[in-house]
Amino acid sequence: MRTEHQSEVSAIIVTYNPDVAALAKLLNAIGPQVAEVIVVDNGSKADLNQWLANQAIEAKLVSLGTNCGIAKAQNVGINQARTRGSNFILLLDQDSVPAPNMVATLLSAAKAQIAGGIKLGCVGPRYEDSRQNNPPPFIKIEGLRLQRQTCASADSVVDVDYLIASGCLIPMTTIDDVGDMKEELFIDYVDIEWGLRAQQKGYRSFGVCAAQMQHDLGDNPVKFRGRYIPVHSPLRHYYHFRNAVWLYRQSWLRTNWKVVDAARLARKFVFYSLFTAPRREHAWMMTIGIFHGLIGRMGKKADNG
Repeated sequence: MRTEHQSEVSAIIVTYNPDVAALAKLLNAIGPQVAEVIVVDNGSKADLNQWLANQAIEAKLVSLGTNCGIAKAQNVGINQARTRGSNFILLLDQDSVPAPNMVATLLSAAKAQIAGGIKLGCVGPRYEDSRQNNPPPFIKIEGLRLQRQTCASADSVVDVDYLIASGCLIPMTTIDDVGDMKEELFIDYVDIEWGLRAQQKGYRSFGVCAAQMQHDLGDNPVKFRGRYIPVHSPLRHYYHFRNAVWLYRQSWLRTNWKVVDAARLARKFVFYSLFTAPRREHAWMMTIGIFHGLIGRMGKKADNG
């Protein structure tokens, strides 16, 4: 695949104690595709400034000094890109690796939708997790059913409710209208909340099947009945459940979305409580998360570190 440089795109990579080998792979993959790479670090122990200075790809480092959460870090990066005058921002996790033509493919799809009169929320790639044979990550809830939008062809562009943050290409004008990421969420459901908020304001988001990216979802997935289920730490499950419940309490979110996602959340609670070790800790953290979501106790968990 040929790598194409896109002068109107700024890439924002959020880091937190990254595997520097994986981060170097990401930098080498994304650097030639964009005008600028912004690394926003959430208080990593290692000196990333010195490490970045020794890399072949130039990147601007913004160090937050402490773990402020992914939403805050993304907003800091977005503001940096806005100051530069970028028309689009590309969000990336530290463990993602885009294909050489990913940005060009996403940008082409984005401009085609805009030219067609669509209020564009964002576009995102089909990602592959090397540890599992995952389906296309494109989801839309219609009625009381969750529909996984399939890639009928390699060039399909499919309508979705939201996209995962990593690999997501967003017009700056859309962010200016929809607003920044919700920092009180800290981590988890940040991309979902923003995507649904954009949808509520009349924006549409799309999965671009021709755009490819490697991305590890969760820690070590658990195989269950022939499927691989992504698993996170008990602390991440706290945020996942807290933020999901908080989202259900928002008056602007459509009722059918709340019902379908809440049913999925209930199944996750049962699965993680029974099949992921340490089971008791997972169950406890999810329960506390639900309670905090109900009472609106948001932000960074006190003992997060």
